[in-house]
Amino acid sequence: MLFAAAPAAETPSHTGGFLLLIDGTAGLLTVAALGIALLLFLIIKVRLQPFVALLAVSIAVGLAAGLSVTELFGTVQKSDAVSLIESGMGGILGHIAIIIGLGTMLGAILEVSGGAEALSARLLTLFGERRAPLAMGVTGVIFGIPVFFDVGIFVLAPIVYAAAKRSGKSILLYCMPLLAGLSMTHAFLPPHPGPVAAAGLLEVDLGWVILMGVVCGIPAVLAAWAYAAWIGHRVFVPVPQDMVEAADEAKAAVAAEQRALAGSTGKGGSAGAGGGVGGSGAAEAPVSVGTVLAIIGTPLLLILCATFSSIAFDPSTGRSVVEFFGHPFVALTIALLLAYYLLGLRRGWSRKSLETVSTASLKPVGNILLVVGAGGVFGAVLKGSGVAQALADAFDSAGLPVIVLAWLISVVLRVAQGSATVAIVTTAGIVSPLLADGDYSQAHLALVIMAISAGSIFASHVNDGGFWMVAKYFGISERDTLKSWTVLETVLSVVGFVVAGLLSLVI
Repeated sequence: MLFAAAPAAETPSHTGGFLLLIDGTAGLLTVAALGIALLLFLIIKVRLQPFVALLAVSIAVGLAAGLSVTELFGTVQKSDAVSLIESGMGGILGHIAIIIGLGTMLGAILEVSGGAEALSARLLTLFGERRAPLAMGVTGVIFGIPVFFDVGIFVLAPIVYAAAKRSGKSILLYCMPLLAGLSMTHAFLPPHPGPVAAAGLLEVDLGWVILMGVVCGIPAVLAAWAYAAWIGHRVFVPVPQDMVEAADEAKAAVAAEQRALAGSTGKGGSAGAGGGVGGSGAAEAPVSVGTVLAIIGTPLLLILCATFSSIAFDPSTGRSVVEFFGHPFVALTIALLLAYYLLGLRRGWSRKSLETVSTASLKPVGNILLVVGAGGVFGAVLKGSGVAQALADAFDSAGLPVIVLAWLISVVLRVAQGSATVAIVTTAGIVSPLLADGDYSQAHLALVIMAISAGSIFASHVNDGGFWMVAKYFGISERDTLKSWTVLETVLSVVGFVVAGLLSLVI
């Protein structure tokens, strides 16, 4: 299905704010530059929370570009006035909030049930000791689809410790392939916030985002694995003993608690290697790897089938059924219900346990949704004020393809302020008007999203929370983290962008 571009809106003739000093396109471009500079200053120097920074800059840019208070905020009384802030926030969150919420709960059930550990253990057995780094990488890719990057590290790190300790080799050899897989899926594939937010802002079907994410992500992660093998044999980092001891203590505490619970109730324990948090019988029913793969693959398969049915078949009842079950909301709901039953209820979990795990998993999502929503506000203000069209005209005159500009803008924002999500939503808001006048297919727009996502992971360094998470959790010095993790992210970014750019020439 081709993206039906709406007729380009005329640039609003606002004359207030900063435009009283510099009129026309030059004034709008100045407002854009000052707005982005102010955003970076507030996030990097003032350390203002990104949601607050994006909202404040959106208001400042709107007023500077001559928007009225009514255009920005609407009116107190009922009227036909549309608030750009409300429409920008609601427009993007209406699309992604459900997807991120369902995806987060699905990942939590897979995590707590022991699905990640079971999958990793099976892959280590299949690949063998000599190919353990590859097994770690494949684990990162598969398990990274339904869970956030940081959750993947917390859950899978003990397996990395064990593999590195057993071999006596550098922990980089095992953690870097894992991190490459987790980072690739986090950047390129739904239901992660970045690609989902960009899909909402650029109005692209998630099926195309999944397909292009796989096509661009696999070469990128293969290149990253090659670099991980190279650096892992050249920089030796021992296993952090304090983390190993902490993991062992946590396991012992859980086991003791379950023994006490079993003694008081006369029932079997509920948590163990691969166990969950439910009632009796969980320890006797370890997680099946086939079950984990089926749960992860179900929503992806349904969404892809719906996408291609809209291309291959004429409207019909059968196509409507496929598109219903393949809608992201329905597909993820089905996967979550499967996880509830197959990983929870069937293995002895109580309904209370399922509710507890699901509710707890949603606590960190609030910040993500607010940042993405504020990015939607920023994009709406840029468009409504005419700043976005001025940027589009300026970039168009530069002669660079949109996909190249999208990657470059995302890279600059990422390196400057550290947050991949902020880089993605801000870049998507900036490049959206560049695409409005072109008759781009959904596949091509999905490749633009891949370029934006690739740019958002470029050169993770000291202003990125992920940098410190990797350094501290795996006991790597700052210097060695720059050599390994920072370069690894750069390889992922550049290769992913190159693949997207080459494909854009023929799609």
